[in-house]
Amino acid sequence: MRARILGFAIAALVFAADQAVKWAMLGPLKLREVGQIVLLPIFNFTFTENTGVSLGLFGAGSDLQRWALVALTAAIALSVLVWLLRETRPGDTLALGLILGGALGNIGDRVLRGYVVDYLDLHFGAFRPFLIFNLADAAITFGVLIILARSFLSREKRREPAPEK
Repeated sequence: MRARILGFAIAALVFAADQAVKWAMLGPLKLREVGQIVLLPIFNFTFTENTGVSLGLFGAGSDLQRWALVALTAAIALSVLVWLLRETRPGDTLALGLILGGALGNIGDRVLRGYVVDYLDLHFGAFRPFLIFNLADAAITFGVLIILARSFLSREKRREPAPEK
């Protein structure tokens, strides 16, 4: 039970932090109006309206497509929620909490605005190893990487049958 509470707490923290940062970007920092705020030679805040999903794929050009993406991502989030409710290992509940919180943050954007607010822009000159992303995207990515690493590193070895004599 404690592991699940950890997962839900992480999800709530990620969701709240994601929404607070997006509020700051659109409100006090006025990122939509200024377009870009240079922080470091390799890192900016750059405003982007992402109507698609991961990597800007499957852009929603109509209301029907927008709500289809909401339904799709909500179904995925519901699957993660069910997994979280069944999971007992703290490492996995932490990862699932990151994924759930990030998914809820992006779903909230899509429902309220019609697009996801992206603003984190890591670049090396013209080279961008990632598209512009947000805190929710980073949480989802780290959650998935934790689950993958844990599944590869904690895989139980199969017992080989004893040779017959």
